[in-house]
Amino acid sequence: MKRSLRIGAAAAAAVFAVAGAYGAAPERDVPHRSADASVKSSSYRVLETFGVGDNVYVRSLAVDRAHNSIWVGTSVGVHEVDLATRDPIHTFTRKEGLANEYVFSIFVDSQGYKWFGTNGGGASRYRDGEWKTYFPMHGLADYWVYNFAEQQPGVIWIGTWYGANRLDTAAGKFTTYVDQLVNEWVYGVTVDAKKRVWFGTEGGVSMFDGQHWQSWTHKDGMGAPNDENLPISPNTGLGTRSRHDLSLLVNGEPSYNPNYVFCIEAAPDGTIWAGTWGGGVSRFDGKQWTNYTAHDGLAGNVVFSMARDQEGAWWFGTDKGVSRFDGKHWSTLSSADGLFGDSVYAVAAAPNGDVWVGTKQGVARIGR
Repeated sequence: MKRSLRIGAAAAAAVFAVAGAYGAAPERDVPHRSADASVKSSSYRVLETFGVGDNVYVRSLAVDRAHNSIWVGTSVGVHEVDLATRDPIHTFTRKEGLANEYVFSIFVDSQGYKWFGTNGGGASRYRDGEWKTYFPMHGLADYWVYNFAEQQPGVIWIGTWYGANRLDTAAGKFTTYVDQLVNEWVYGVTVDAKKRVWFGTEGGVSMFDGQHWQSWTHKDGMGAPNDENLPISPNTGLGTRSRHDLSLLVNGEPSYNPNYVFCIEAAPDGTIWAGTWGGGVSRFDGKQWTNYTAHDGLAGNVVFSMARDQEGAWWFGTDKGVSRFDGKHWSTLSSADGLFGDSVYAVAAAPNGDVWVGTKQGVARIGR
C-alpha cells in the first residue's frame, strides 16, 4: 500500500538547491541481480511504502521506542510517524525550529532528546516542544553533521565533515578531535560495550578508548579487493576543506574506494561492522577484518547504511537494494520488490520486527 508524507511546497522549494548540491549519488537503473540458491528471497517483503516527493531523498531513520514512533529525515525536513497507525505525528522544517531542512542524521538518546544533524545547518536538539541549535560558534566542529552516538547519559559524540566532537550536554562543553582521526570527514560514529568510540571516515576507521587512538584502512584488511577492476575513486576532501563531489561514478562507471566508510555499527558481541564504498561490508573481530560482498550475497558493494534487527540479523542498505544477513543466509529486496529505488540510504529496525528503509522518493516498511 502506498501512502504519502509530504512537506509543504514552500519548505521543499527552499531547500531543493541544497539537495542538488549535497544530495546522494545519482539514481541509476540497476538490473535486479539474479540470486543463487543461498540468496533467494526470504519471507520478508515490502508491506507498505510512503512517498515523500519525487525529488526528495530520505537520508536518515531513527526509532523512538518510548513513543513507538519513527523519525524520517529527508532533504526537505523531518517527519515523526506513529509505528502503530503509520500516521504522521510531527513535521519539522526551519519554520518549526529545525536548523536546516536537509536532515542527514537522526539520533534518539536515553533522555528522550532527538538530535538532528543537517547539511550545512549544524545540529538541532528537540524534546517536548523545545529546540536547541548548535553551531561552530558554540563549539561544534562543522556545520555539516553526519552522525551521533551516546557514550553515556549526557555525553554525545558527533561526527562532522571536519572531525568529531565529544559533547558534555550538562556543561555544554565541546571537545573536538581532528588530527587524531585517520581522516577528518566523519560519516559514522558508534560506541561499543567497552565504551570505546569508533569512527567511520572517508579514509578508514578510527577508535578512541579514552586514552589512545588506533586506526585501520584497506591496507589492514578492511574492504574487499577490487575483483571487478573498477576505476579507483580518489574522492576525499582530506586536508582541502572543499565540499567535494559525492558521486559514485568515475567517467560514468561504478567506482571503488574501500577506505571510504559510509556507516559503522558496534554489535553486542564486540564486533564492529563498517559499510564501504565498493569494498562491501567489513566485520572486525578485534584482530582481523572479514569482508562480505556481492559474491557472498550482499546486494551491492557500496554500503550506505545498516541496522541490526530484533533477531540479531543485519540489514545493509546498498546501491543495489537492501540485504538481510543472519550470519549464514542472505536475502535481498530491491526496486523490483517494491522499494522506491535501489540506493538505500537509511535503515532502521522497529521493536515489532519490521524494518524501515529510506531511498530517493520515500520510505518502505518491510516485514514478514
